Amino acid sequence: MLERLRQHIQESRLIPDGSSVVVGFSGGADSTCLLHLLHGLGIDTVAAHLNHGQRAEAEGDECACRSFAEGLGTQFVSGNAQVPKMAEELRIGIEEAGRRARYAFLERVAHGCNAALIATAHTKSDHVETVIHHIVRGTGLAGLAGIPERRDNIVRPLLIFERADTARYCAERGLPVLEDPGNSDLSFSRARIRHRILPEMRQINPGVYEAVTRLSQIASDEDRFMNGMAAAALERSEVVLNGELSFLTNDLELGLDRARLEAHPPVLVRRGIRLAVEVLGSSFDHHQTALVTEGLASAESGSVTAEGGEVVVEWSKEMVRIQRLTNHRPFRWALELPGETESVDLGWRLVGYRGAASGDRQTRGSLVVQLDQERLKGTLYFKGWEAADRIQPLGFQGSRKVSSLLNEAKLSFAAKQRLPIICDVLGPVWIPGICVSGRAVANEHSKSVIALRFEPIARNRSHNGETLSTSRA
Repeated sequence: MLERLRQHIQESRLIPDGSSVVVGFSGGADSTCLLHLLHGLGIDTVAAHLNHGQRAEAEGDECACRSFAEGLGTQFVSGNAQVPKMAEELRIGIEEAGRRARYAFLERVAHGCNAALIATAHTKSDHVETVIHHIVRGTGLAGLAGIPERRDNIVRPLLIFERADTARYCAERGLPVLEDPGNSDLSFSRARIRHRILPEMRQINPGVYEAVTRLSQIASDEDRFMNGMAAAALERSEVVLNGELSFLTNDLELGLDRARLEAHPPVLVRRGIRLAVEVLGSSFDHHQTALVTEGLASAESGSVTAEGGEVVVEWSKEMVRIQRLTNHRPFRWALELPGETESVDLGWRLVGYRGAASGDRQTRGSLVVQLDQERLKGTLYFKGWEAADRIQPLGFQGSRKVSSLLNEAKLSFAAKQRLPIICDVLGPVWIPGICVSGRAVANEHSKSVIALRFEPIARNRSHNGETLSTSRA
């Protein structure tokens, strides 16, 4: 097994040279085999063991796992999770709660150890059982594809082996193996598939593992092709939201022209909707997707929200809007002059410097502005808009509500929440992309000018909270 795994990793580049790998280590034959093999290949490993809070023997299992890992000279990290309580609170099954808890734990360990990869001990046997489980529950091509060998930073090196191979490897080398009673508990669906359904399928076709694996490969290839077609359909149907300020919400919302979208085959529309929802951080099941397609077939408006309330799909006569719902926190920060202030999570950068007037004519909707320093009152700062905010737009007599100007610009709610309003002591002086205050704008007679530029930056989608950083030029 060692040489076969070495060759597979080299050919597939599944684990690049020099990588540090967190191994999900339960102490069972599969994870014991994986940890021992990767150690034997000279790969830097961290053994990560999670106590699920389900069995009285869990503490003893943790001690046994620690002893084995440390005997190999491998770093050992343990954690605890109350999976039954988690399942009850989230209203999901014990198996799904355990899966979520494990992956969340492994991600935390990888982050803490600065490890590039997470390796789980799924075998070809697990893969076949997963495909059958998906078929029984109802699935499409993605479910038939089964367990991927790589997904993001998670790799599964043992998918080329069956469970019998890992058991034999451990037995031949006298490696200690822990037995999980859940593996034979027929109250779990996977156990029934393993001990009842697959043996019957082997009677029909002794090569059922190879047959299911071929099916999975075909389904995986066709699923990728269909995803590409659906993504192209979305691209052809996309409507730019928020004009020049579209970069504010590219990671939060997607607008689609309903007529152009519906011109595509229904299979691409369904898949495209699911893809968009997934990109925005949630998922639609078959029923939710069907509700959207049925709604689009009617002349009425409507909406469907993903489980958990994180993403909503809304449609009107003209447009389909898919958006991730977020809780925006109010913000207020001093403006660095000279220098730049950026928000990685909100996707923008404000660059400011002092200089002389350029003489260029200022337009209301520009993303750059020149302000007359002598006409400003106090120190500049920026904040999110508030209902009471008012500004005197350039060329306009009197003041107007900032909220009215944002509505006239047809900014989405999310864009409004992310757009910074530049203010002095008296109130707003510039709304990037919307308008500049006539009382503060520079002209050819201005002696001292503050120039500001508002621009997009690349976002890190993994961040949840706002990150602001400032630096002086």
